[in-house]
Amino acid sequence: MQIREATELDIPEIIEVLKASLGETSSKKTESVWRYKHVDNPFGKSLVLVAIENGSIIGVRALMRWQWQLGDQVFSAFRAVDTATHPEHQGKGIFKKLTLRAIEIAKEQGDDFIFNTPNIQSLPGYLKMGWKEVNELKIRIIPINPLNWLNAKQTGHYKITNNSSDAQLAGLILKHNNLKAGENKLFTLKSSEYLLWRYENNPLQKYEVKADEDFYLAGYIKEHKFFKELRITEHIYSDDAGLQKINKAVKEFSKKFGAHIITSAGLNSGLGFSGNFGPVLTLRDVNLDLNLKQELLQLNNWSYTLGDLELF
Repeated sequence: MQIREATELDIPEIIEVLKASLGETSSKKTESVWRYKHVDNPFGKSLVLVAIENGSIIGVRALMRWQWQLGDQVFSAFRAVDTATHPEHQGKGIFKKLTLRAIEIAKEQGDDFIFNTPNIQSLPGYLKMGWKEVNELKIRIIPINPLNWLNAKQTGHYKITNNSSDAQLAGLILKHNNLKAGENKLFTLKSSEYLLWRYENNPLQKYEVKADEDFYLAGYIKEHKFFKELRITEHIYSDDAGLQKINKAVKEFSKKFGAHIITSAGLNSGLGFSGNFGPVLTLRDVNLDLNLKQELLQLNNWSYTLGDLELF
């Protein structure tokens, strides 16, 4: 078995392995989606490894590039995402071999850490390979007055309404990043290119987006069996005027889609409650010093939105 970094010429065969291993119902598996996630990412191209046997790809492991910032220091990170082993080759330890080799390459390149939110089934495997649990993500839940959703119309269509100029949005993001840096907590480094990629041009999930010179807000409806959740995935503002507009827009989103509850992370508005209700955040040190690693294993040293950490 040979393990090597993938090239763009491997993408068609990678897609076939993903389809064979995972099926096509869980998420879209096309070349355009793969390129969106792993080639067009504004943080940079993903680290993708493939396992080869008899000239064919039998396994794939992708780590998506990400940038976090703490104070003035920017970290080159990876987000552990897509992985698959062809059904005819399972039981050979391919996932572990690909992942450990990816860690070696990341270390050689000088990258800092890998993060993800694995499910219960995959968590033990990651822990065996050196991942550490940070904590379950802290989520804020705001119940909606039944009068609002009982009188709601049919679910509306997602719409992007951006009333800011390119210069205004760039200025807002710069202020936001500077404020976050002053909090001395780890946050995803935002940019106009990131917001366009992550929310407005995302082929895997449509988002309701509203923005002007004072704020940027993105969210979508998560359908559950007995209720609808309005998930606020992004909120950017730099002053009280922006926060007031966000609060107003969240209410408008809620009414438009007939949501029963609103969830968010880091947006403490409305009458609700907070707790560690989210998936487990895990961290794999690559080139962190010991003191910094210990800091990042404390959830209160992370400042995140749901969009920073949810799987897509």
